[in-house]
Amino acid sequence: MRVAAEQLFRSPQTPLRFPEPPPVSQDALFSPLTIKSMTLPNRIVMAPMTRSFSPDGVPTEDVAAYYERRAANAVGLIVSEGTGVARPASLNDKNVPRFHGEAELAAWKTVIDRVHAAGGVMAPQLWHVGAVRTRDPEWNPPGAYDSPSGLSSPGKTFGEPMSDADVQDAIDAFARAAADAKALGFDSVELHGAHGYLIDQFFWDGVNLRTDRWGGATLPERSRFAAEILKAVRKAVGEDYPVIIRLSQWKQQDFTARLAATPAEMEAWLEPLADAGADVFHCSQRRFWEPEFEGSDLNFAGWAKKLTGKPTITVGSVGLSGEFIAAYGGEASQPASLDGLLERLDRGEFDMVAVGRALLQDPEWAVKVRDGRNAELKSFERSAMGVLY
Repeated sequence: MRVAAEQLFRSPQTPLRFPEPPPVSQDALFSPLTIKSMTLPNRIVMAPMTRSFSPDGVPTEDVAAYYERRAANAVGLIVSEGTGVARPASLNDKNVPRFHGEAELAAWKTVIDRVHAAGGVMAPQLWHVGAVRTRDPEWNPPGAYDSPSGLSSPGKTFGEPMSDADVQDAIDAFARAAADAKALGFDSVELHGAHGYLIDQFFWDGVNLRTDRWGGATLPERSRFAAEILKAVRKAVGEDYPVIIRLSQWKQQDFTARLAATPAEMEAWLEPLADAGADVFHCSQRRFWEPEFEGSDLNFAGWAKKLTGKPTITVGSVGLSGEFIAAYGGEASQPASLDGLLERLDRGEFDMVAVGRALLQDPEWAVKVRDGRNAELKSFERSAMGVLY
């Protein structure tokens, strides 16, 4: 580096000053993206976050306004909180919304109409929790807990092994919900296949001990349930309608669990899902910046895109210090730099960025980031979980 002559003779007390590095460009983050029939104004995705503000499963006016505020404040794609498909025990909380039934679907029609009127784009997340205990000890779902093999975690008995008829009914329930989403006017649909819930329980060798066509010794064999759901959903919505699937290695039952230990194993897992109808992989990590495999800086979303060629969404502690498990346990989080994220996005490692806690706390987060209003970004407090800002 060349140094001015006068600086060579500076006082020892005068530090040598170097120019500040230029700010990382936000151009990639705020560029549009088209996936089949859906065009997004930017790459910011509101991550699905369970809120439990829908009494008896029916979204309220407050829920509609909650999503509308994000649509009006520059969120590119809103993914709803998880919504239950039409199986008796698809949900473990009576105040989590359902995506079936006349009153429920009418309420979701209000939500999507409000989001569209505000200029937003939205997908419902379709969910079956599987063998997961209820949050309220005074309430039980109106039916048996579904699971691949009657286990909630390795060695822990809970729920009922699903019969072939149960499995087919669950597949059909996801497909009906996807068809309803399209009919209501939603722009896309997401399947929740992560975090130790039902679809993920079929992936996981620790709880899927089946020896029929829904189990097996290999991850591709145990992925047949998810693949059949994707095929049924694709048939229900047509070829041009975007279908997203959310996946994770970690489970709420075991943060260290891994389905794919190598890139080859991940390719064998994801390729059949892409072939079955997945257009986008929503790749959940607890910390998005962590490499997925030794010897490469690529995170989960980066590897999923590299291996399948499909668009991917990265997620995991974006925009805030700390990580979300600790935050939900009571640890406060402060606004964090997006520079590393923007650099990865700019070089095409992934295509979209899902933001959870920061958008839960502040509906204006995206527009503040866009406009450089960083001093106005808010910290996350656990108390935000109890309010629909």
